[in-house]
Amino acid sequence: MSTNTVHKIDTHRRLCILKDLRELELWLQSLEGFSEDLNHFKIIDNQIVKNDLVSKKIKALQRKTVLMIASLCKYEQELKTEYEYGKVEYNTLRLKIHVQRQQNYLLLLKEQQEFKVLIFTQLRRFKR
Repeated sequence: MSTNTVHKIDTHRRLCILKDLRELELWLQSLEGFSEDLNHFKIIDNQIVKNDLVSKKIKALQRKTVLMIASLCKYEQELKTEYEYGKVEYNTLRLKIHVQRQQNYLLLLKEQQEFKVLIFTQLRRFKR
């Protein structure tokens, strides 16, 4: 391969990894925000709702969120290392790995939305 072709492949690889890193940052910000929301929901549950099911779901979601954040932080480090020092071409295997992480994130988002519906339904029972 010519030097120009190698340079183009490396530039493309870096660009794709950079795109993945930016997307990953959004995922992490979203999860950190939901983690804060869960802390507020926990207070609401303790003071107003007082429902064991809601308490258990909050704890379960907190665990899942922390595990997902940890997993994504590890993935972020892998991407940063690959961006700086790697020479592996950005191919379908790397894309599949990223899409799998994305699907895991989206499943957790769906679970978060379902929980929000549950807690807001519980809050609707209360009147001023």
